[in-house]
Amino acid sequence: MGDLGKESASIANAAPLLRKAPHHVSKPLHAFKSQTHDLSALGALGALMSATDDVRDGMETLSKLAEQLVDEWHDEATLMTDLSDAFDALDLLLEAAQGKGKGSGRKG
Repeated sequence: MGDLGKESASIANAAPLLRKAPHHVSKPLHAFKSQTHDLSALGALGALMSATDDVRDGMETLSKLAEQLVDEWHDEATLMTDLSDAFDALDLLLEAAQGKGKGSGRKG
């Protein structure tokens, strides 16, 4: 039954790390989103070719995708925690069943 315990511990250790990942993304994502309103680097040529709107739309789409990814990370971390708890419960049940099996085989 030790394998379930190892898996549970591994998953339980990984879940908080996954929950921390968005903290590393939030500052760069905020900076990226703020740049969607300042596309002066494209200059007059960008405005003439209407590239500014296309670039802004693309940046907004990327920002939304990054936010969805952060949500997905959070959901996966929650699932990992639930899975770890389920493995722990299953491990306890299997140990109890194994203990009953050993106890019933004894003759008094």
